[in-house]
Amino acid sequence: MIRIANGQGFWGDWLDAPIRLVEGGPVDYLTLDYLAEVTMSILQKQRKRDPNLGFAKDFPPLIAHLQDHILKRNIRILANAGGVNPIACAREVRRLAPALKVAVVLGDDILDRLDDLVAAGNELRNMDTGEPITLVRDRIQSANVYLGAFPLAEALASGAHIVITGRCADAALALAPMIYEFGWKPDDWDLLASGIIAGHVIECGAQATGGNCLAGWQSTPDFADIGYPLIEAHPGGDMVITKHPGTGGRVNRATVTEQLVYEIADPKRYITPDVIADFTSIRLEDQGSDRVRISGAKGQPRPDMLKASISYHYGWRAVGTLVYSAPDALTKARTADQIVRERLANLQLSFEKIHTEFFGVNACHGHLAPQIAEPAEVQLRIGVRGQDKAAIERFTRELIPLVLSGPPGASGYGEGRPQVKEVIAYWPALVPRETIQPRVEVVE
Repeated sequence: MIRIANGQGFWGDWLDAPIRLVEGGPVDYLTLDYLAEVTMSILQKQRKRDPNLGFAKDFPPLIAHLQDHILKRNIRILANAGGVNPIACAREVRRLAPALKVAVVLGDDILDRLDDLVAAGNELRNMDTGEPITLVRDRIQSANVYLGAFPLAEALASGAHIVITGRCADAALALAPMIYEFGWKPDDWDLLASGIIAGHVIECGAQATGGNCLAGWQSTPDFADIGYPLIEAHPGGDMVITKHPGTGGRVNRATVTEQLVYEIADPKRYITPDVIADFTSIRLEDQGSDRVRISGAKGQPRPDMLKASISYHYGWRAVGTLVYSAPDALTKARTADQIVRERLANLQLSFEKIHTEFFGVNACHGHLAPQIAEPAEVQLRIGVRGQDKAAIERFTRELIPLVLSGPPGASGYGEGRPQVKEVIAYWPALVPRETIQPRVEVVE
């Protein structure tokens, strides 16, 4: 049996979580999941400005902090903190923690290969719309393929304390130690499905231990000290989801079930680079004391295609807010919205979309929101999106004047005019597996 913990569900998760996992009890492997789709384009921009950037900058200092624990207790760490520049990330880890051996998994970044792939007959069509990539080719900012767990297991076999990847399947970070420790083969479909399902449960961090969990949330113990999840993985495929004793939060069927159905599409066909897992095949058993056993997982052969996560420039946006208080808070906010829209029309400005929300009334539930007789205060939030940056810029000048020229009692304008920000769009596509060749490098 091995213990695999996850201390980051996204870049921006609780900084102390990985430290508390390592210091709070026995851990054999620690996984850290930093990447979301939009994160890749942000990192690519950073690398263009500075070739030494493009990775999760929080990661190397964390490893330096944990270096003594890693060496004394032989803890292995796997993270996709490499972003679009895994080599630079590894070098920074080596600089701050020189006693550690670091391996990187490369081959996911296909930004420089897009034209060759298209020339070879792969149009990289958008999985949602069917459109060819040529429509947005000149605006693409990042392009990365989701790698599976076997290259990560190969990196562990190099003896590395730290394995750094770019884009990989989130659950692959947890599956890789099982492949390495238990000798699972590429066609052990049921075993791989078991590992992927357990990895999926912990990949979002404390979302499996009571965080963001609807069932009984008001009685969840000690959110401030919430424990992050652990897998007790067994070579036969049985998994136990748990957390360190004495930490906050809880692990039960409800917390595990809510995470199981998070972002999975068809539960009978959860497609990953290594296996297609059937979530409907598993059995969940509450074992008490924050322990849930997962067993019975079934898997199908891995897909012939790999998913590519591609981002591209879409346009510009700006969002502004004002706050109105009672009496007549909602009426004031709606009047302000009408004034802004009328002034934009008079300026003959066109936008792809104008969207207004009234926080405190209907921002979350829209037309399904319950009727409130007289809200104490309402935040007006109005935003525009479009291709014409000059039009977006002009919009930013139309909201703040209402402080003196609109309905009475406006507040919440301390930050001044809204900022114009770039809109990054997502282009999901498929590439043939044989065109992607992952490789492992040890960074000395």
